[in-house]
Amino acid sequence: MQRQDTPAYEVYAIKYATVQRPRQSNFLDPVDGDPDAAMPLDFFVWLVRGHGRLLLVDTGFSQVSALARKRSFIQEPLAALRALGVRAQDVADVALTHLHYDHAGNLQLFPGARIWLQEREIAYATGKCMCDSRQSHFFALDDIAVLLKRLYAGEVRLIDGMHGFAPGIEFHRVGGHTDGLQIVRVMTRRGWVVLASDAAHYYENLEKENPFPAIFSKSDMLQGYALIRALADGADNIVAGHDPLVCEKFPRLELPEAPIYRIA
Repeated sequence: MQRQDTPAYEVYAIKYATVQRPRQSNFLDPVDGDPDAAMPLDFFVWLVRGHGRLLLVDTGFSQVSALARKRSFIQEPLAALRALGVRAQDVADVALTHLHYDHAGNLQLFPGARIWLQEREIAYATGKCMCDSRQSHFFALDDIAVLLKRLYAGEVRLIDGMHGFAPGIEFHRVGGHTDGLQIVRVMTRRGWVVLASDAAHYYENLEKENPFPAIFSKSDMLQGYALIRALADGADNIVAGHDPLVCEKFPRLELPEAPIYRIA
């Protein structure tokens, strides 16, 4: 439940793209059932709003990237924000959970925002690991270039580990999927909600401790599962990063042109 001395925020999940994948491709270890069964993977960004704050968690990718990566594009994240009455210039802060192409594109659309990122993530995305195509494949060089320009302009805030962004909003490094992956913990009227991003692509990854196979450190990933559970006020307050079940667990807003789901 909400703590009396901690402000409560609204949290929204904005679905902007999807892709069909074979079930086994979403798990590191063998799966139950048909490994070749179709299993959709959805793409989200998240908005945290309240008490004079607008925090955008991740910025998604553009329609150009969708074509290049063969993803089914649903809507521009910025258009969905406008459906919520939020303009690009209203967003003062962006938290990037990590720098993969589907989470860190479109930064140029939010020129007035401060960008919050784990220091280990930018070191990972610009270091020797990027000599390995199996890891660099998930990054878009153009997105990294935009981030670096904004870093040099003083618009990026690099953090290390847990960071108290504001009363009722916390960033926690978990690593695993990437070295600097962070999750976002938000106080709501339902209690603490955890936006797990790619620390748990699917609820099944978390429940069965069978990680998504795009992974930097399996041990960090498994420790991250324990942290997610510890930080959330119950399983119903965990928001998986790519699971279509998010669209079933949480009510959709009555905005036919924009699939947006109210988390709390």
